[in-house]
Amino acid sequence: MKPVQKPANPLFSSGPCAKRPGWTIKNLENAPLGRSHRAKIGKSRLKEAIDRTASILGLPEGYRVGIVPASDTGAVEMALWSLLGARGVDMLAWESFGSGWITDITKQLKLNDVRSLTADYGDLPDLTKVDPARDVVFTWNGTTSGVKVPNADWISDKRAGLTICDATSAAFAMDLPWDKLDVTTFSWQKVLGGEAAHGVIILSPRAVERLENYTPPWPLPKIFRLTKGGKLIEGIFTGATINTPSMLCVEDYLDALKWADSIGGLSGMIAKSEANLAVLSDWVARTDWVEFLANDGATVSNTSVCFQIVAPWFLELEAADQAAAAKKIATLLDEEGAAFDIGAYRDAPPGLRIWAGSTIEAADLAALLPWLDWAYAEVKKSHFS
Repeated sequence: MKPVQKPANPLFSSGPCAKRPGWTIKNLENAPLGRSHRAKIGKSRLKEAIDRTASILGLPEGYRVGIVPASDTGAVEMALWSLLGARGVDMLAWESFGSGWITDITKQLKLNDVRSLTADYGDLPDLTKVDPARDVVFTWNGTTSGVKVPNADWISDKRAGLTICDATSAAFAMDLPWDKLDVTTFSWQKVLGGEAAHGVIILSPRAVERLENYTPPWPLPKIFRLTKGGKLIEGIFTGATINTPSMLCVEDYLDALKWADSIGGLSGMIAKSEANLAVLSDWVARTDWVEFLANDGATVSNTSVCFQIVAPWFLELEAADQAAAAKKIATLLDEEGAAFDIGAYRDAPPGLRIWAGSTIEAADLAALLPWLDWAYAEVKKSHFS
């Protein structure tokens, strides 16, 4: 039977992600609109965002936080164009975003010494093959596959190369080992539910050293430049952003950071996300038609949780029919107002993807589960009718 109770907040998309519980537009009424971000008030808000970010994440001394244009994509591209080429680079990919960085490195930057270590959706590449003498670029959490790296044991403490980590759906939800990460990027819209279009780049002292002692052989657009005259542009890391940011978005980010502090900071956010994953894990354990897309339980993401449909009748369908059936499940839930945007990413295997970061309430996930079973039953019934 069709369930009666719906999630109080049916927004389970993996980006833009749900706002924090209790969010209201009134939280942004003190944003300094119509003022230059280079004015004292604008720079102070940006500096506060940087300082709160470093504090909540527990960054080591000497790490720098910068607010940059174009969301996580802009932050990653800034790192790739500014830092790569000094050494060979190992590129890791097990889903669409990692694959996209490989394309940029090989077809846009056209680097010669590139090794691509890849795996299919649901798995990780062999991390032991990463060469510590080379740079390495990887996503901490595969947003479109629901597969995360379980730890950083594979990153050498004696590495000569840099680690460049796209952590956009991991930062603030997973315990990142900062001593192993030289460049880390994320966007506000993921775990914190912030407004889009801005990215964050975090540099270790080793990354700064590379920037100040290496000049790429290609022209760098102004929007990517992190140095001037061979020295780091320190203003980027104190609130003087490269181009004009939205102070409304900055105010929203500050609101999210203050909320994060109120629930226990990083440990509180991780615990909330892991509790959300537990709700979904219990459902998977008792449900015969669905499994995690991740093949190893240790790699199941606690933010972008991806599912595959394993019912025999579904697996017998042609690929296009599988995609249509999975899409119909998501469409039914959308039409009922029970869950929005939970279809698998377009490049991923047919299935479902549910955001479980800390801005999601466990009660809403619990209310969603009967709707998932109902929608699946409806699609199965239509198949056999």
